[in-house]
Amino acid sequence: MGSVSLKIGDGTARFKSATVCSSAVHILMLFSVITTNLFALYAFTYSPKPNTHQIHFLDHHHTHKNISLISEQVSLILREIDSSQKKLSQMEKQLLGYESIDLSTPNIPNELKLFLQRNQLPLGKDSRTGITEMVSSIGHSCYKSMDFLSNYMNYKPNGACPDDWSLAQKLILKGCEPLPRRRCFARSIPKVGLHPFPLSLWRNVSEKIYSWSGLGCKNLDCLNSKKLNRDCAGCFDLGNGNEIMRFVKSRGKNDFLIDDVLGLGSGGIRIGFDIGGGSGTFAARMAEKNVTIVTASLNLDAPFNEFIAARGVFPLYLSLDHRFPIYDNVFDIIHVGNGLDIGGRPEKLEFLMFDIDRVIRAGGLFWLDNFLCSNDEKRKNLTRLIERFGYKKLKWVVGEKTNGSGNSEVYLSAVLQKPVRV
Repeated sequence: MGSVSLKIGDGTARFKSATVCSSAVHILMLFSVITTNLFALYAFTYSPKPNTHQIHFLDHHHTHKNISLISEQVSLILREIDSSQKKLSQMEKQLLGYESIDLSTPNIPNELKLFLQRNQLPLGKDSRTGITEMVSSIGHSCYKSMDFLSNYMNYKPNGACPDDWSLAQKLILKGCEPLPRRRCFARSIPKVGLHPFPLSLWRNVSEKIYSWSGLGCKNLDCLNSKKLNRDCAGCFDLGNGNEIMRFVKSRGKNDFLIDDVLGLGSGGIRIGFDIGGGSGTFAARMAEKNVTIVTASLNLDAPFNEFIAARGVFPLYLSLDHRFPIYDNVFDIIHVGNGLDIGGRPEKLEFLMFDIDRVIRAGGLFWLDNFLCSNDEKRKNLTRLIERFGYKKLKWVVGEKTNGSGNSEVYLSAVLQKPVRV
């Protein structure tokens, strides 16, 4: 070891290194600490570079893994979309009433069950139509009026039908069209005193041949004292009212005469359709010109269909929400007044107009007769809709009339010709 000397007196103490070996040990320890820290730093920061083969393998593995992950995600999304679409379709069916009727429900009459029961064809699939079973037709909204429908089908089979035509009409107006058939005998009213054609066109018959049940009025005088709709005010008076002058004498510039309109038809006018034709006067006047007219009407507050038939012209008991049971391109002329004003959304009028266009032949006439334009916007919308069909305007008159309250109203009358479309 070495020696240490202490000198007492000057207040100091001095240490002398004993050997060189002691200093070397200290230096070696310091070098070791520094070296260890450098290796630790290098280990944490060093990132080895793989060769090309390793890079290709890692990239391929990573890409395959990503594709598998994406495929799983896409499959999951598609399953969610499919599930959502099924739920949406189910909700639409429930809202619109397209869901099939559950025939196991206790309150459904047996007659309705028998009518709706599907029947397999005895010889299997039909080679011409491809159908395998016969399905009875019933309006999709019947399900939404099940109480009315059950009452309508609750009758004694092979017996007399209940006097419930007003119930049937309520179902029709609720969208239950067509109605289911029934196995009962309809109420029969003797049709006595009918006049031969063409005298029947302008002669009233006994009021006893009409069904007055479910109506406020019980005779023709009561009906003639009311304005049943804009196209029927006193329209059951065939002898003294305005009805006998319609289509043969003009009361204003909006009133077109039948002879003038028939002269516009190319290729002749032989058969036609009157929508909301009131008491059948248009069909009667056209019958005088040897033109057959089918008149579509409901019995709204009056026995329209029976009255039309008593005149010797053809009534069709049909609402305007039902597709016309007529083949395409068959009518030479279609006549409509304010029956075209079905209200609701614009799309509802579009559906009706397209069905009207469907049953008119090319070159046929569409006669819009005194349509009330309650405001200028309504007239413009109807005009734009008509122009979409590309009809030729043979007559187009917008005029004013004074109503019973003394107010001026705007009416549109037009005769349009359907173009040839290829």
